[in-house]
Amino acid sequence: MSNQRSISCGLDFCAVPDLNNCIFTANSSKYEFVFVPLIHPLYKREFVSGAAKSRNGPFTRPDLVLCSSDWNNLIIGKLSSHIKVDSRNFFIKKNSEEALNQEFALARHLGLVGVTFRLMGGIEQNGNLARIVSDKVTSTCTLQVWIQIPMENPVKQAYSYREQECSSVESTWEWWNAFRIICDYDRKVGIALIVSHDLPEQEEIDRWLGEPVRCLIFPTTIFITNKKGYPVLSKAHQTLVKRFSMLEVQFVLTGANRHQNIGYYHNYLEYLWKGCQINGPVERFARGYEDYLQCPLQPLMDNLESQTYEIFEKDPVKYTQYQTAIYQAILGIASKTEEDKNRKIVIMVVGAGRGPLVYASLNAAEMARQNIKVYAVEKNPNAVLTLQALERDVWGEKVTVVSCDMREWDAPEKADILVSELLGSFSDNELSPECLDGVQKFLKDDGISIPSSYTSYIAPVQSSKLYNEVRQCKDKEKHSLAHFETSYVVHLQNKYDIAKPQPLFTFKHPNKGIVIDNSRYEIKTFEVQQNCVLHGFSGYFDTVLYKDVTLSIEPSTHSPGMFSWFPIFFPIREPVQLKAGDEIVVHFWRQCSTKNVWYEWCISKPIPVAIHNPGGRSYTIGL
Repeated sequence: MSNQRSISCGLDFCAVPDLNNCIFTANSSKYEFVFVPLIHPLYKREFVSGAAKSRNGPFTRPDLVLCSSDWNNLIIGKLSSHIKVDSRNFFIKKNSEEALNQEFALARHLGLVGVTFRLMGGIEQNGNLARIVSDKVTSTCTLQVWIQIPMENPVKQAYSYREQECSSVESTWEWWNAFRIICDYDRKVGIALIVSHDLPEQEEIDRWLGEPVRCLIFPTTIFITNKKGYPVLSKAHQTLVKRFSMLEVQFVLTGANRHQNIGYYHNYLEYLWKGCQINGPVERFARGYEDYLQCPLQPLMDNLESQTYEIFEKDPVKYTQYQTAIYQAILGIASKTEEDKNRKIVIMVVGAGRGPLVYASLNAAEMARQNIKVYAVEKNPNAVLTLQALERDVWGEKVTVVSCDMREWDAPEKADILVSELLGSFSDNELSPECLDGVQKFLKDDGISIPSSYTSYIAPVQSSKLYNEVRQCKDKEKHSLAHFETSYVVHLQNKYDIAKPQPLFTFKHPNKGIVIDNSRYEIKTFEVQQNCVLHGFSGYFDTVLYKDVTLSIEPSTHSPGMFSWFPIFFPIREPVQLKAGDEIVVHFWRQCSTKNVWYEWCISKPIPVAIHNPGGRSYTIGL
């Protein structure tokens, strides 16, 4: 449990007469950082005209009250609430712009990690503010801007206490979406989401999970007092904490202390946080790789490293399922050849790696009390060293190691069972179809292929995080759009699933087709449930190893505890704004040549978008 992430919780101060004393108060109650006004909330400045323009003296505290590391690690600066840069009054607008520039300059001087302010409406009332924020974050400074946005529109909240019905009220997500579009989706602009007393619909909460939420702000008024006099949250709010804890968000407490000690709130949030931290095999394996883009493996072109083999061999589920499938296949073949009980069943393990499927085959044969002969075929000469050592010291005559590309091997006999683990995150993206089609000539007419089939799935996804991660990738030697025309393996966390996954391409083995063609083209249609943004498509797969023995990373059927594959992500160049009721029509191709395989994709509705990766110009998988 020591590897669990610890909670990070801050305390919001509305005014700070003594900054050191406030930090001491917060730290004494275990709060890690504080929200404090950069300038006293009542200290208004004049920059255009008026008596205050010539006022002497400092406008706020000096930087010497804290050391640089404390400014950098303990303080999030609050911008003055009286700043109205979108006012129609020229003097208010001009003064506000100068005041905002002054406070941003101060925050940079102090070395703060971020500043925060509350958004009070849509872009119609905040267009100029969005322009100024965009200007600040696109400069060379690393300052982040946390925009405080209420989870529920305050107008809607107010009407919940009135008898009259509330007419349609704009969602606060729309405020955020328009603001961040003006700021060009800059990764330095994040959300400080204010948790409301009455939570919105589940679908709306799901949508926030696809946004760059830096922290959840909890007003003390949403806590209720339990029988022992301590603050607790309702079941619905506890569920909210659990869902956002996966995104490593921070918590901030705001409002007057309504209990004996302000530390009680921290203790309770910490208790909830620890209860949310799942420490299963998948979580331990994936920790640190959340929303981290990785290029898919190309084991046909590249020889895998020892560390890569070792990681995948630790999967507690995959090889157990393979062993079960091989066991059932052996029993099925043995039942057909009862008259020749001494006959050895021939198993070919193609792409044997360091031998986990060989072990699975031997264990399955022992369980079935059946004699077998195993051929372990592997092209990586370094992995062959391991196989040869195991053949000499452990397996003996039961196993024959073959150092060869499976497609070039001339097998001495035909196999009863052909076993492989050539699947990628999108099923066929590591060229399993091409490899197995090349070796099925060594399989008997009634032979069994494990896996026997596999299907890829795609789903539209909103993820500002992944969009910005792709946008940060740069390579002078590649096409300017190359990184948006490449697929990525990624442990998806900070995302909103716009619609459920749908099956895309299916491959079956052995392939009995007269003409074998592994190119594919499919059109899929998804219905949009609520306003959102399309950033790309997530990809998954499931496979039938043998009969009812399966493996899956498709969310609704995911094999519990399996971590060998993360999903795949296909980005699109520009985010597409979607409205509730829209249809997303995506076109997906799997293209093949004599040397490469590649994917192409585009959307035709709600707006046409150009084909990504035409002709494999940005990314191919080498045969």
